[in-house]
Amino acid sequence: MNARSDQLHPPIDPNRDHVLGPADAEMTLVQYGSYADFRSRAVHAVVEGLRSRFGDRMRYVFRHLPVEGKPAALRAALVVERVAASTGKFWEIHEKFMELGPTLSEADIDQAAREHGVGAAAAEEGADGEGDGASARVREDVDSAFRSGAAASPTFYINGRRYTGTWDESSIADAMLAPLGHRIQNAAFKFVHWGPGSGLLLGLATLLALVLSNTALGPRFLAMWEAPLGIRLGGWDFTHSLLHWVNHGLLTVFFFVVGLEIKREFTVGHLATVRSGALPVLAAFGGIVLPAVTYATIAPPHLRHGWGIPIGTDTAFAVALIVLLGRRVPIELRVFLTAAVIIDDIVAILLIALFYSGEISAGYLIAGGVVTACVVALNRGGVYNPLPYAVFAFILWFVLHEAGLHATLAAVIMAVLIPTRPPANLKALLVQAGTIIHAEDRRAGEAMRSGPSEPALRALDAIHGRLESPADKLLRTVEPWSSYVALPIFAMANAGVVWSSGVFEGQGRLMSAIAIGLVIGKPVGIIVASWIAVRSGIAAKPDAYSWRQLAGAGALGGIGFTMSLFIAGQAFPDAADYAAAKIGIFIASLIAAAAGTLILLPQRPDVSVPEPGAKPQSIGTDG
Repeated sequence: MNARSDQLHPPIDPNRDHVLGPADAEMTLVQYGSYADFRSRAVHAVVEGLRSRFGDRMRYVFRHLPVEGKPAALRAALVVERVAASTGKFWEIHEKFMELGPTLSEADIDQAAREHGVGAAAAEEGADGEGDGASARVREDVDSAFRSGAAASPTFYINGRRYTGTWDESSIADAMLAPLGHRIQNAAFKFVHWGPGSGLLLGLATLLALVLSNTALGPRFLAMWEAPLGIRLGGWDFTHSLLHWVNHGLLTVFFFVVGLEIKREFTVGHLATVRSGALPVLAAFGGIVLPAVTYATIAPPHLRHGWGIPIGTDTAFAVALIVLLGRRVPIELRVFLTAAVIIDDIVAILLIALFYSGEISAGYLIAGGVVTACVVALNRGGVYNPLPYAVFAFILWFVLHEAGLHATLAAVIMAVLIPTRPPANLKALLVQAGTIIHAEDRRAGEAMRSGPSEPALRALDAIHGRLESPADKLLRTVEPWSSYVALPIFAMANAGVVWSSGVFEGQGRLMSAIAIGLVIGKPVGIIVASWIAVRSGIAAKPDAYSWRQLAGAGALGGIGFTMSLFIAGQAFPDAADYAAAKIGIFIASLIAAAAGTLILLPQRPDVSVPEPGAKPQSIGTDG
């Protein structure tokens, strides 16, 4: 599948494109627009305001993207191009048609064609595009819109990049001027939406922690994470080390996102059916059991309680490598691996709660049950406002922490219980929003009215809230904080280790157990469990990827890193054991990443890769 980009393609050609403004203008605004369309008519006034504001500092380019289902839109574009080819008066007729907007009729098109001497043929040229150069020109613009990622009219591009902000003059002007704050925001937005970005940031945070730990600043850096932080109210003291807050508090954000992601995949995503969802589930459990058994078999008897270390997979690193491999990894394989490693992480946090927690307080445990029951009542009662769930989430985190369980368990519970909703009727919501805005627009000129009324704003807020379920909205909002804040800080806090010969003394079996569990036990467990599931008919393997590619994904599952470090920290209170475990995890994760990449690197011979710019037969999601 060829993914649509957000870059303008092809670039502006002054000999072909319709351009207003000097070629050396400092700002360029390109619009894909349509005639006989109320939206393009509305933004036409915005473009006029921008041209008046910037003058020769701005260059404006118009390309055609006729709205579907309106023959007048296509016929108008064809007439405009014929007029431009024969008389050069593109902007004159463009202005006329834009001013008419949705009221543009076939009689208007016929009249304009006659006035400019292009004849009736231009107005009768069919939607099939058969005709003179005008139809070819419009087809080129439509194809260019597709390749540039413009899905509908109007779509704007500022200096060659698609603009995704609001269409008011002030917002577009700010984007064109690109002040420092806007440039920083835009750069951050691009980085966050770059697939490998989270993995890269996590890797840099890890590298920084390792470097600082092995310099003169090492003792101060490691001591920083032991600094106390908390709240004291009278005799009540809730103070813990900074490391504790990171591992028990900040990492809760990550597990909340993990829970929401797996919930989405198994309710409305790629794994909603039993057979499609069975393969990653069973593969994940194979990748949990065999590494744990491998570790317990090799590790020294007094360290066998660390069997949970090799069961987890670092989602950020694994997904980042898959994205970097591009078309070599089919979308179906991305979904399989992502689901499998998320299940690993969910099981890991449950195992931590069961096997690596401290002394249990019955009173707080009962309180946790009561809070959970309240959240269930909210869910069953049809409460979709996120605020009550946020309040109960903080309470649940606290009582589980005080109960002696690992507090991140609260994130998984909340992710399961936050409600989802059936998809909204988008057409009905659009009609409702349009009706409200139209009614407000008719009253805009009334005395003592400075903007939309409060009832209208509340109604629009309700419509906006219905577009997404609370679970989907929270996932979209919280996921960047998990990937780009929580995980890098966790890596900084936990990856620091002093490399010295003393670390390796007497720790060979521990490091070997971790490394073999991750590098061999994890992929073998995933492959064997998948093979058994497919051969028994319990699950179905998509034809889009081969068993070799599944083995490569299994090898990437051996990148334990974040989760393995987390469990090692809970399992080994002794600093020497924990340091040795860290080194074993680092070495194993590097080997697993290299092995998985090498296995997935060869392109499948039966996979056809479309040429750049080619339209796919169907447009779906990239998972």
